[in-house]
Amino acid sequence: MKRIAIIISLLNITLAFTFGQTSTDSISMKKVCGGYQFYQGNQRLNMDQLVKIIKPNEQAYKQIQSAKSTSTLASIIGFAGGFMVGWPIGTAIAGGEPNWKLAGIGAGLIVVSIPISHTCNKKTQEAVRMYNKDLKPTSFWDISELNMSINENGLGLRFNF
Repeated sequence: MKRIAIIISLLNITLAFTFGQTSTDSISMKKVCGGYQFYQGNQRLNMDQLVKIIKPNEQAYKQIQSAKSTSTLASIIGFAGGFMVGWPIGTAIAGGEPNWKLAGIGAGLIVVSIPISHTCNKKTQEAVRMYNKDLKPTSFWDISELNMSINENGLGLRFNF
């Protein structure tokens, strides 16, 4: 009876460790049209969430902050370019006299925002790589193994590390 109580106690203790998830899960990247999407587990992360998660890693945090400011710049330039292209097109559709020079300048701004956005994606990828590289294992399962075994002495647990 004593042997069974010990085995059940050990199994309960090991099960407690197997479900010990922490916030140090790695961040995965998925390539999509025009950039990347970032996930931690099954949760999709936006830029603000990514910055919060990466904050404990100082080097990766500096990189993600730089990526965030680059993203803001690309968004502002892209939005202005889109507006400058859309206004003359809307004027033409409404039957007015469009200013095509404005549309040309807007198209130029859109073209300028593309490499800036690409730089943002590269910086974000690098920050995520730095963050993932410095993660520590979250439980002893990452570095060791616990197995149930049956041998000539009976039923038991075998711990390999």
